[in-house]
Amino acid sequence: MTYVENLWLFFVLLSGIIIVPGMDMFFVIANALTGGRRAGLSATAGIMLGGVYHTLLGAIGISALLAIAPWLLNVMLFAGAAYMIWIGVTLIKSAITVGAIRAARPSSLWIAFRQGMITCMLNPKAYLFIFAVYPQFIRPQYGPLWSQALVMGIMTAAVQLAVYGALALAAGTSRTLITGNPTATIFIGRAAGALFIGVALLTAWQGARTLN
Repeated sequence: MTYVENLWLFFVLLSGIIIVPGMDMFFVIANALTGGRRAGLSATAGIMLGGVYHTLLGAIGISALLAIAPWLLNVMLFAGAAYMIWIGVTLIKSAITVGAIRAARPSSLWIAFRQGMITCMLNPKAYLFIFAVYPQFIRPQYGPLWSQALVMGIMTAAVQLAVYGALALAAGTSRTLITGNPTATIFIGRAAGALFIGVALLTAWQGARTLN
């Protein structure tokens, strides 16, 4: 797999993850409902910064593994692939439906930004996710790890801005689309689950080929 193909695969998986209704999405909509588009966009900016933080953390962790025990990277690759398959199966088996999204308490744009950043940075599932997913895509053969992490960080922020920013601008309409169409949210969750399984199998196969 070439580096460009690797990035496209990451982009597809990243997009699938972000469009699944979750805590970050609800936080943006709740702030947009109360404070309007600017509050929703401020919350989006905070979440974007949190996403960049997780990208850098994943790159630092992988760099440390390569320096201390390079063989652990392969262990993380296959362990991460197994975890991604488990996430995929869970998403397929579950029926994601969303109840009413309540508006957040009125707050300043700075508070919306700060809370979005902190919420994203302190999400415990995010830490499990980055150490499962990033070893699949950040590889020494693709060049300096810092440059790979930079590209992935920019991609993460861009997709978050496209999805969450659009929801912030739509405000009430986006809430109706999400809470009023459970069939669509179930389909999104199950499609994302299948995507997780497919990417995990593909990256594990690619990793196995490099060991031969």
